[in-house]
Amino acid sequence: MTAAGSTLPPLLELRDVRVAFGGLTALDGVSLSVPRGRVVGVIGPAGAGKTTMLDVVCGRVRPTSGEVLVRGISLHGHRPQQLASLGVARTLQRLGLFSHLTVAENVMAGAVRMPRAGFLPTLLALPRADRRERALRARALAVLDRVGLADTADLLPGRLSHGDQKRVVLARALIAEPSLLLLDEPAAGLSAAEMSELSAQLATLRAADALSVMLVEHRVDFAMGLCDDVVVLDSGRLIAQGPPAVVALGAFDADGDGDGGGGGEAGDADGDEVAHV
Repeated sequence: MTAAGSTLPPLLELRDVRVAFGGLTALDGVSLSVPRGRVVGVIGPAGAGKTTMLDVVCGRVRPTSGEVLVRGISLHGHRPQQLASLGVARTLQRLGLFSHLTVAENVMAGAVRMPRAGFLPTLLALPRADRRERALRARALAVLDRVGLADTADLLPGRLSHGDQKRVVLARALIAEPSLLLLDEPAAGLSAAEMSELSAQLATLRAADALSVMLVEHRVDFAMGLCDDVVVLDSGRLIAQGPPAVVALGAFDADGDGDGGGGGEAGDADGDEVAHV
């Protein structure tokens, strides 16, 4: 609660966001929020607008209309490189790892909020440059330990399995110490066992760091098992949202289509409702 006794605003909020590319509407009036300390999943078929929505949040795509707010502050014309200063980190569908850098160096590359020595002090091998680089490497090793990869720090990422490379990407986002973590298809290409491990890791990180997470995911089972709330997009429109167990009552399959007869609103025994638009 704030001093005035009012509830803190959501960490992230989208208000009636619309994105149009020429005659194509990628997002059509999408509104959703990510409360503090919650995990919100966005599911739907390919082309539903999931990644476009993340790109709007990150400043890679400008909305045609609508508003994006972080901690209640409206963002106008923000750019991806400003995300870290807002306490936001994002992983991409593509791994984006540097093949010529070690695992630890890849993680260190994500530490955009931590002071770096700079080109000239490093070139001149000044003592403060060494101190800062040692501190940064120690931080990277600590984050790698948290995701179970401490023993891979000096390996090149190409020597790791796809699942472990995904965890390096997660570590690279975590080293920035975000309040909000945006995950784009984190379970893509993972086995059932790897998905289970990732889900457990994210749950642990969320509990330890009071981390808020919004994930875009095509693997509906992964999203349903991890998230506090689920949003369903289809053809750029939000068609359902609510707790996973309640959204599941609408029988949305992996393509985001409802095949469980009925319509309108569905509620569970505790009175939670899933909103169908």
